[in-house]
Amino acid sequence: MIRFALLLAASIVAASPAAAAPRSIESIALPPSVQHGVEMVVIDEGAMPPEPELARREFDELADASWSGAPVDLTQPVHALYTELRRQLVRYQIEWSGLPQIQVPADGPALTVGSKDPRVPLLRERLGLPPEGAFDAALKAKVARYQRVHGLKEDGVAGAATLQSLNRGAAHYEKTILINMERARRLPPPGSMGRYILVDAGSARLWMYEDGKPVDSMRVIVGNAETQTPMMAALMRYVSLNPYWNVPPELARSLIAPRVLEQGLTYLIERDYEVLETWAEDAPRLDPARVDWRAVADNKLHPRLRRGPGPWNSMGKMKFMMPNDFGIYLHDVPDKAVFDAENRWISNGCVRLEDAARLARWIFGTTPKPRTGEPEERVDIADPMPVYITYLTVDPRSEVVFRNDPYGRDAPVMMRFADQLDRAGRSAHAAPAAVAVPQS
Repeated sequence: MIRFALLLAASIVAASPAAAAPRSIESIALPPSVQHGVEMVVIDEGAMPPEPELARREFDELADASWSGAPVDLTQPVHALYTELRRQLVRYQIEWSGLPQIQVPADGPALTVGSKDPRVPLLRERLGLPPEGAFDAALKAKVARYQRVHGLKEDGVAGAATLQSLNRGAAHYEKTILINMERARRLPPPGSMGRYILVDAGSARLWMYEDGKPVDSMRVIVGNAETQTPMMAALMRYVSLNPYWNVPPELARSLIAPRVLEQGLTYLIERDYEVLETWAEDAPRLDPARVDWRAVADNKLHPRLRRGPGPWNSMGKMKFMMPNDFGIYLHDVPDKAVFDAENRWISNGCVRLEDAARLARWIFGTTPKPRTGEPEERVDIADPMPVYITYLTVDPRSEVVFRNDPYGRDAPVMMRFADQLDRAGRSAHAAPAAVAVPQS
């Protein structure tokens, strides 16, 4: 079984308040279905509609039938993202799969306008141009088009990355679309749910859905490659206002303890840190002066540290709780500039929100206000909100565009289910006319 290494930060404590003090890094075994990079972990059965049943069952039990490919029964309801990905599979086949799938050696200098390299005729033929000719403007345009679709730097220069991508062949990218179709098929079909939240960790974006259609969206920050945000289905049950920030044990060891040793207890006092004995909800406080901070820095002692509410708090003003054993939740952040960065795969697994107040207004109809001003004030959601976290490496909302795979999930799926993917791909080639491709 593949194990996800998740930092046990405050998020885990919020989900399991009675938990004992964790190790600095804890390996949490996810259900076998997550090993396959397709299924969602179903935290709350109430989050799952009657369809799709596939979201309830182990992947191995489904065997070949689990791979829908293009021939899925179109009379069955499926999420709109599945439908669009299926259209994109056909678009991709029309534009790229019929080209000569010849290999162009990737070793050597980048190929660009004016190159006299003997690989230029191969590149021309690979991209559907007559092999006779130079690296001209027409070839540059073809290379740039290929780069745009395949998530590469769109400069019209055929460097190593572009040539390696070409050499994977169209079948590789068809399979990538099929994998994403399977992920989308686990999402609720139209008419099955009223309002829900969809987080795509592949694009680091969140959508708010009403009656099967997105009505708003925002950027988010999700887990990095070591602390991945898992695919899951859960119910958001309450919002915590003025939350504490429970310091991840690894951060307490590597950052807080050394600073205390350097600057003394003033470091904690000025930054509103509290030290607690355990990770239980009612854990007694400890006198920081009685803590062996050298032992903390040496990873021999693991007190719980938390920071009070305020502008310095990494949780911002609110966090949205969907209790689960993995400590995954959505939360505010005080510094919104972080969402302008290209890399938004940097969290410890939780989902950081670009505009938490806007999400709260959509959920409650108004912005919930603290009544007491005390930390961790709970505001229940009258009708718990379904939350679906998926992972898409193909953009399903535009022309065919492949994304990076920051979690490296696609390749293991291809290896494990090569036969099913090959059969699904052949079926897709056999019946592309079943899909209406928009003329655009």
